[in-house]
Amino acid sequence: MLEDIRGISNPLFRALASGIFLSTVVTIPATAVLLLLNPKNESTHKLIVYAVIASAAVGTVSGLAAGKSKSTASETTENDAKNTEWKDWRKFVVDRKVKESDSITSFYLKPLDGGMIPNFIPGQFLTIQLDIPEQPKSVIRTYSLSDYSESSTYYRLSIKREPAPPETIAPAGIASNFMHDRINEGSIILAKPPAGKFVLDVNSSQPAVLISNGVGITPMISMAKATSLLNPQRHIWFLHGARDGSLHAFRDEVNAIAERNPNLHIAYCYSRPNLTDEGKYQHKGYADVDLIKNVVAPEMQSLCDSTDAQYFLCGSPSFMDSLRNGLREWNVPDNKVLFESFAKAKPKKVEPAEVPTQESTHEHDSMEIVFSKSGKTLNWSPADGTILEFAEANEIFPDHSCRVGVCGTCMCKISEGEVDYEETPTASVDRGSVLICISKPKTARVVLDI
Repeated sequence: MLEDIRGISNPLFRALASGIFLSTVVTIPATAVLLLLNPKNESTHKLIVYAVIASAAVGTVSGLAAGKSKSTASETTENDAKNTEWKDWRKFVVDRKVKESDSITSFYLKPLDGGMIPNFIPGQFLTIQLDIPEQPKSVIRTYSLSDYSESSTYYRLSIKREPAPPETIAPAGIASNFMHDRINEGSIILAKPPAGKFVLDVNSSQPAVLISNGVGITPMISMAKATSLLNPQRHIWFLHGARDGSLHAFRDEVNAIAERNPNLHIAYCYSRPNLTDEGKYQHKGYADVDLIKNVVAPEMQSLCDSTDAQYFLCGSPSFMDSLRNGLREWNVPDNKVLFESFAKAKPKKVEPAEVPTQESTHEHDSMEIVFSKSGKTLNWSPADGTILEFAEANEIFPDHSCRVGVCGTCMCKISEGEVDYEETPTASVDRGSVLICISKPKTARVVLDI
């Protein structure tokens, strides 16, 4: 009955109902007792009247208070829901900055508004926006979430400082160096909600093999932590490669997880270990298919009576290409192999291309791309690369991050024409939109909302 009264939205009706209820509960038994003891006494009658009035007043005040409390709780719940279900950019403050290795630093982000944040599926990434003074517009990047807990109060991004690649025309990593050098505790960063399809189903019982090198370890940590928390009976093999101990981030953290979970099996591979690395790694060499065949598969057969497993790969493009090819040759189905990469091979310096012969000119016929927001209509040819590369070469700078069709940041509306993808997009693409980082014009005219 009290819960029904608290549920009355109108405060006047709620107060009256509460007053009537309490006066009834108090006065009926009290009246019966008093009349039984002294039915003809005038003072007894007055006492009954006073009891009715007093209990009604108390009930009325209680009804108002209950409504106020309920209203406050409802407002709090609504505010928490709004804070949790954000869709666009939201401000986060760097709560902690921790050096994990010679090249990787972690940034712990908490919402500036103090509200709640949604949890994420292990393996997902966070999209952030950086205002870098030297850049003409904000720089957008995506970084894997590298931690996991059952109720998130922060997000952790672990970012590798990217130097300029040797023998390429590419500069050092703009965003990663800015994060390392100029983002500190107290800095404000804009972020969008966690996203991405490179995820591990924590509830599955099938063995999983997590294979990474370098900073590719970051999504693997969240996968290992989540499984150890929510499904510790599942067998997980954690394979990670590094040059030596100085470049191996999170070794102690992963070891601590394995100490609590005997079904997390670790294999660290150092290609050029130092003398001080003795006892800190299991194999000298690389985390490759030979390691899976010779070490992981026999262990899996012994523990699980099968070598059927899911494989998750994250690391440098050459590392993952080698693993994917090796697993395919070992007859592992492609649908059992998931991979994530936020990098693509940088273009090497090349000599100018030869002038095409008459027979080949048909392949190089130009196509028209209209960048409607920028007010530019330009002729594209295959030598111009992807639509994103072509736009940048013509001083049009659309939002982008991964450049490999993973994050979806470069998605834009296409109002005319069609495109071809260099590879199947990993990110979800809205109807009537395209990812320009991995696409080229397919029709003679393409109109984009850029």
